[in-house]
Amino acid sequence: MPCTTVLVGRKASYDGSTMIARNDDSGAGSFCPKKFTVVKPEEQPKIYKSVISHVTIELPENPMRYTAVPNAIKGEGIWAAAGVNAANVAMTATETITSNERVIGADPLVRLKKAAGDTPEVPGGIGEEDLVVITLPYIHSAKEGAERVGALLEKYGTYEMNGMAFQDVNDIWWLESIGGHHWIARRLPEDAYIVAPNQFGIDQFDLNDAFGDQKNYMCSKDMREFIAENHLDLSNNGVFNARDAFGSHDDSDHVYNTPRAWFGERYLNPKTSIWDGNHAEYTPTSDEIPWCRVPEKKVTVEDVKYILSSYYQGTEYNPYDAQGKHVFRPIGVNRTSHVALIQLRPYVPEEIRAVEWIAFASNSFNSFVPYYGNVDSIPAYMNNTTADVSTDNFYWANRLIGALADADYHKSASHIERYQKSLMSTGHEMLNKYDHLFAVKKDMKLLDQANEEMTAAARKLTDECLDHVLYERSNTMRNGFSRSDA
Repeated sequence: MPCTTVLVGRKASYDGSTMIARNDDSGAGSFCPKKFTVVKPEEQPKIYKSVISHVTIELPENPMRYTAVPNAIKGEGIWAAAGVNAANVAMTATETITSNERVIGADPLVRLKKAAGDTPEVPGGIGEEDLVVITLPYIHSAKEGAERVGALLEKYGTYEMNGMAFQDVNDIWWLESIGGHHWIARRLPEDAYIVAPNQFGIDQFDLNDAFGDQKNYMCSKDMREFIAENHLDLSNNGVFNARDAFGSHDDSDHVYNTPRAWFGERYLNPKTSIWDGNHAEYTPTSDEIPWCRVPEKKVTVEDVKYILSSYYQGTEYNPYDAQGKHVFRPIGVNRTSHVALIQLRPYVPEEIRAVEWIAFASNSFNSFVPYYGNVDSIPAYMNNTTADVSTDNFYWANRLIGALADADYHKSASHIERYQKSLMSTGHEMLNKYDHLFAVKKDMKLLDQANEEMTAAARKLTDECLDHVLYERSNTMRNGFSRSDA
């Protein structure tokens, strides 16, 4: 899916947490309703079968409980998207990424071959639909997550190229698949962040470490041979660059992908590089934007949300500016299904370490709501998304707000800003309140109580925002008339 990912190492974040976040965007012209839920061990399948590729996978025993943000409408598979398990290990998957013809020719994608005549069906490989379900319940560290997915790719192959993140309280690992069966993974430096669009991203890659101690790099068992036999190393200086070898630099990337990385790094490193004008070091079409960077200041939850809500505000590419050049794909695009930011906090007891910040629909008009992850259920307002439009759930309420506010942006912008600030402030207030209560009482029931109280506040503020933008939009209807009845 066309998504955007932001990862923040623990020494780059404002509170020492690791943070992983991703916009889960539907394909062009489609809008996929999502819900937030908990999957209990007894609900986890023992034999998994993919809807898209028909691949069948026998899963390990003893799965852990985990949260997920699956599709709300049945028919296309689970698409669990993001979550955190009972061991306080999290995952977000996936960021659909690009490649080049040499890679795909060397290791073709593993696509479903339907039965034809006397030829039986041949299942395809694994993909975004499957990865969280077959990975997250079984891993106990970020590195173990990358290792498990790497082994699954080698065994089953994949029908698409994807990037994905794995997180524990200390580390974040980022894995990118290569062709049908190959992969590389890199540990995010603790003091750095990344902004990843739908493009192969890892640049610097240390093959010696990947085949040695694996402190910061891992890869397929035959990666050296794969690179050599298929002449994939394009370096002139002997320094292997994975993005050059495995990625793409197409004209479409310069419209769809690289502008998103440019905006995110421009926001977090405004003084480190020159981003605008004739002397810019990096522009929205630059192929050399670094995969990771040390930010100029500590990164907050609000910073991540701002990046993932971007429509290039503050630049000449803002589509809501009358003079703006609407040429680049926004990060906060209209067809975002949800965004999940998982925060693993080292300074609180393990029972309340995991917080999952959730928002639905277009990020430019929605707001995060934080939830404790170590629970057995999620409040109905977040979990009861239906196929039919209803303000009884958070997804549809936010879809409506976005569609109404977008059509009358300048009159609705102040209402959206107040909504976002109020709900985020309430979220932090609730976390502070229940963190302190749990420290005293050590009662797990407090987590459900906190999530319910947070949901009630979210519903109230969301309904108020919907009321405001509906009023503004109603006043600008074309059949309006200034004279009232005599």
